Amino acid sequence: MLFRDSAAAVAARHLEGSLALHLTEQFVRAHGYRPGPSEVRSWERSIPALTDALLDAGLDQVEVLLEYGLPLTSKRADAVLAGVHPRTQKPSYVVVELKQWSEAHPDEDEPLLCRIDGYPRLNPVEQVRGYCDYLVAFNGALARNPRQISGVAYLHNATEFGVVGLNEVEQTERGRMFTADRRGAFLAYLQAKLAPVPGADAADELLTAKVQPSKQLMSVAAQEIREREQFTLLDEQRVAYEIVLKAVQRAHESNHKEVVVVSGGPGTGKSVIALSLLGDLYRRGIPALHATGSQSFTKTMRKVTGVRKPEVRELFKYFNSFVTAKRNSLDVLVCDEAHRIRETSASRFTPATQRTGKRQIEELIDVARVPVFLLDQHQVVRPGEMGTVEDIKAAAADKGLGCRVVELDSQFRCGGSDAYLRWVLRLLGLEDGGPVEWEPDGRMQLEIVESPQELEAVLQERQSMGYRARISAGFCWKWSEAKQGKPLPTDVRIGDWARPWNIKGERSVMGAPPSALWATDPAGFGQIGCVYTAQGFEYDWSGVILGPDLVWRDCRWVIDRTASKDPALTKKIPSHLDVARLIRNTYKVLLTRGMVGTVIYSTDPETRAKLRTLVRVAGRSVAHAEIH
Repeated sequence: MLFRDSAAAVAARHLEGSLALHLTEQFVRAHGYRPGPSEVRSWERSIPALTDALLDAGLDQVEVLLEYGLPLTSKRADAVLAGVHPRTQKPSYVVVELKQWSEAHPDEDEPLLCRIDGYPRLNPVEQVRGYCDYLVAFNGALARNPRQISGVAYLHNATEFGVVGLNEVEQTERGRMFTADRRGAFLAYLQAKLAPVPGADAADELLTAKVQPSKQLMSVAAQEIREREQFTLLDEQRVAYEIVLKAVQRAHESNHKEVVVVSGGPGTGKSVIALSLLGDLYRRGIPALHATGSQSFTKTMRKVTGVRKPEVRELFKYFNSFVTAKRNSLDVLVCDEAHRIRETSASRFTPATQRTGKRQIEELIDVARVPVFLLDQHQVVRPGEMGTVEDIKAAAADKGLGCRVVELDSQFRCGGSDAYLRWVLRLLGLEDGGPVEWEPDGRMQLEIVESPQELEAVLQERQSMGYRARISAGFCWKWSEAKQGKPLPTDVRIGDWARPWNIKGERSVMGAPPSALWATDPAGFGQIGCVYTAQGFEYDWSGVILGPDLVWRDCRWVIDRTASKDPALTKKIPSHLDVARLIRNTYKVLLTRGMVGTVIYSTDPETRAKLRTLVRVAGRSVAHAEIH
């Protein structure tokens, strides 16, 4: 959160003119950039509307947590009120979503959405309900006592007439709405949830509660597909979900076809949306498939979802599975990791009779009435990958089809740390401004080590504490075939330290898991993963080895393409600019796999020296203290 104090103290801060300034300073410290003018405006106008209501209700001692960060995500609730329930005398919490809207109208096609200036937004009742559900799922105190939390949207500038229709969605304990002309009812609502006594102890209990482990995508996929929802979709995630379902409905009712693109950075929940959609459609009996261009991701999904129902495995395909498929033979095709779409599905092994000449993107659009593409344009790591928003929009336009694009801006990977993701982008030159010093934000931990032995030791310690850990590296060492009955070849050699790459094939060798399961099988620790086995997965602690293909010289990064052993970069010989971008993107993928922390080692002394100037040595002792 950005600020915490009693309602009376928050109101006093506003009156003296320091509240917005203090929130701005805390925002910069937490996120690494300044808040936009609209956000500052909302603090100046909406927070006083809330504190005035609390004071008028006699709740001046209730604790107010402003811009409260939801655990393991960068999403923030406008305010959480902490206090004591007047009837039970137990801790009571009210999540408040504040809106400056003076008017809003329900979307004609999607009742859970509304339109503001023509743009679709999630109905604020659904928004705050999602925040409450998410907190119950991830905050230990609320998981034990789910009835202690309530949610309310307060549209303090709107009248009932101005937002007529928004309150037609289901009103529950976790989702209510009040407007300016129902301010009296809002005060009564607050008085029914909170007693006029100090709320500091309740706030302490909420803030010190154990954060439940993130529901790892792979460990719940089977339950998600077979039975019921396991994920809580928030804001733009829910918007994307509802837009796809409405497109499916239109396709059924009017022989309609349209394309949907969901674009977002690492950890914005694209695969969560994909699984939620697939699970919902599967349970409704609507023909739908999931497809990716990643062998590791697809094989893992097949493994974890087909344990008790083998037929579920067949829901997961590859992008090149639809070369000969009939047009509109599916209702929905969910294309996850769509940034890995290739120019064509043909390879040197493709029979001449199946070489259609069609682009792969056309095949994917043609096969379904509603093709859905989920992608991150900055995760293109191989020459020939062409899944961008513009590519898909152009392909849809060529066929006379509409294309709806939903942008995801909140991320759930890397502990929900926007600051860490921005640090990685600045470090690698994928965002302007150059590398900056890492400022610990309490969400993500970062360490620099001086040897591969130290890297491995740190991660082994984390594993002994119950965390999942993996080591990955740039593709700078040869990758030999492992043979049954023989020790794994220790190709990754740095001084007297040597470890094997992950297995290439589909069989376990000497106890090491097959390539597709390296990131998820506990036996994967001990082999070094590359970008092709790490992409699309996450684990608690990520160790990353920067190889000699990316070194720091004379105040800038230098790309040495000759140091790469990746056949995709050495045989096809793309332009030097393409190689530079692909290598930077590769390390961006590797550096954003960790959910709790990242440990970095560079094989180059000058590069290690640069990294040490960006990550303070003291950070390590702090990290150890926090973990213990």
